[in-house]
Amino acid sequence: MTEPKKHTSQSTLLALAAIGLWGSLASMGVALKHVPPFLLTGLSLLVGSLIALPLSGFKPARWRVPATTLALGVYGLFCYHFLLFVALRSAPPVQANLLNYLWPLLIVVLAPVLLPGMTLRPLHIGAAALGFGGAAVVILGGNPSNGAALDVHWSWGYLAAVAAAFIWASYSLLTTRVAPFATSAIGGFALLSGLLSLLCHALMEPATVLSTRDWLLIALIGLGPMGAAFFLWDKALKTGDPRQIGLLSYLTPLLSTALLMTVNGQRLTVSVVVAALMIITAAWLGRRASGPAPPVHAK
Repeated sequence: MTEPKKHTSQSTLLALAAIGLWGSLASMGVALKHVPPFLLTGLSLLVGSLIALPLSGFKPARWRVPATTLALGVYGLFCYHFLLFVALRSAPPVQANLLNYLWPLLIVVLAPVLLPGMTLRPLHIGAAALGFGGAAVVILGGNPSNGAALDVHWSWGYLAAVAAAFIWASYSLLTTRVAPFATSAIGGFALLSGLLSLLCHALMEPATVLSTRDWLLIALIGLGPMGAAFFLWDKALKTGDPRQIGLLSYLTPLLSTALLMTVNGQRLTVSVVVAALMIITAAWLGRRASGPAPPVHAK
């Protein structure tokens, strides 16, 4: 009778470790906002891909997946992280980070579109209205100090944050429609995504000299939130109850936002609190309305 309890405790600890790492991504991304986004994305993903080597017995051939699955992996890892880094440097980081966490709600909204046999219920629609209302609070309350929340420069950052949320939600759903793949295959996704990002950097961004501090932070991002977190989360989902593990994902925006505000020395505002509560509550209501759901990749 004690073994299942121990089993659940282990999976919970694995999930919490992944959430802790993901909670640090926005803060470290802001600390590296001077690094071009393609360069930051590429180097971080290349570092992250190295973690898959011991998982595959140092045989990258085990990362092999069908071309469509590889394309989906690149779509998720490359596009999502690039847009997130763009958002964090083009709009107020706390607000951009909260918009990024529309992805749990978008999973609920997009599920009937991308997955067969699923329909929207009235509670889903109510949850969507609440979540997108929270997004409006984020944008309209983005800069209470000067009232310029709708500045054109910021609007691009907000758009990138919402696009990142859409990409992660659709990626998470679409992974349930492809053949199951080994956890180590994420190393292949990260490797190709990193190389593609560095190619884009070489073609479209200025040459950049990185300091020792920059390299250290990039290594931490690659080994942590853009590396080990993926594998910890996958292991947690495979060894525990996906429904219980999925609920823990709602800690991520709270932890990430709190850490961002602490690092930036930013005071907690009413609009941030209201928006965070609206978005997280909406995602929770949507998940409850859907009942048991297939496991998805949290972020």
